[in-house]
Amino acid sequence: MLVCFGLAWPFSIYKSWTTREVGSKSFIFLLALFIGYIAGILHKIFYSRDAVVYLYALNGIMVGIDMVLYLRNRLYHIRESGKAARENVSEQAKSDPSAGDRKRGRKT
Repeated sequence: MLVCFGLAWPFSIYKSWTTREVGSKSFIFLLALFIGYIAGILHKIFYSRDAVVYLYALNGIMVGIDMVLYLRNRLYHIRESGKAARENVSEQAKSDPSAGDRKRGRKT
């Protein structure tokens, strides 16, 4: 299971990096996975030392990278939607110059 997840994370990271999409991901899910990997690492360190701890660590690092990319992409989308909204207001003001006067309570 750890090997399969380990093989899947680089594809997820690549997709997050190149598409900047966050629609199909859940930060809460990524956080739960990250906490699970931390718990696995701690268990291996304190109760059952073996080489599997390196798989947990590698997967945890990749999940951490995916979490950072999720936050970066989410911030990007927030900024882009704000930028689009400002451009939309600007376009409306250009097409109807008296709209700003009506908003301020002035009669046209």
